[in-house]
Formats: sequence, structure tokens, C-alpha cells
Amino acid sequence: MDKNKTCCFFGHREVTHNIRDKLTAIIEKLITDDGVTDFYVGHQGQFDSMVYSVLKELKARYPQIRYTVVLAYMPDEHIKEVYGEDTIFPDGLESVPKKFAISKRNDWMIQHSAFAVSYVHKITGGEAKFREKAEKKGLRIIDVLN
Repeated sequence: MDKNKTCCFFGHREVTHNIRDKLTAIIEKLITDDGVTDFYVGHQGQFDSMVYSVLKELKARYPQIRYTVVLAYMPDEHIKEVYGEDTIFPDGLESVPKKFAISKRNDWMIQHSAFAVSYVHKITGGEAKFREKAEKKGLRIIDVLN
């Protein structure tokens, strides 16, 4: 995959704002204006679920896009049932202690992306930390709440 055409997502587990339409518009703009074709998303909360759902819907209109759920933990049967082949478990995560797995997975997504869509409404927590880290690494950040 071409890193320059790849986007990842960071956001709070709970979605407390009505953001689905804005999120859809942001992703469509990334596809049509910036040529983004590959999307990496986690699977830990409501924001990730919403992103995955929007990407599945947009795939019908934009067949050139690919979306991948990046796992932080070894996949179990439930994950396989929900996401099927739309997953990746990055090399090296199998030896990471569970308490650090999500951070290492997020680092991997930052390393493999040029864009990041961010849903951060609290300045504390992992989401804000990874948004800041992505910005420092030079990713173009698109804030859902702006």
C-alpha cells in the first residue's frame, strides 16, 4: 500500500456527538480530493465501529478503496465472524503485553499512514496522545469536531 494514499483513525470509545454525516463527508473528501484509497481503523469502541460502517457503505460508491481493521490482539472467532478478511494483525504485536497492545497498534497505523481522522473532544486520554503523535510524525490531521 502507498503510505501517501493511506488514512488511519483515532477517537474516543464513546461517540457523544452526532458525527456520522460529517465523518462520511470527510472520508469522501479524502477519497475524491486527496486520492486516499486505503483506510486503517481499530475496533475498540463506538467511533471505530462507526468508521467501519461508513467505510463499508462508501465501498459501494468507491470500489477502489480498501479498508482494514487493524487488530491489537490475536484474532478470536468473534473477530473473524464480525470482520472476516478485513483484518490485519501487525507483525510483532504477538509479543507485546496486552496493556501496551493498543498503543503499539496505533503506532503501527501512524507509521503506515499519511492522513489521520481524529475524533477527540477531551484533551486527556490515549486518543489525544495519538492525535498529537500523528501530528508530530507529519500526518495531515482532519478533526471531525472542527
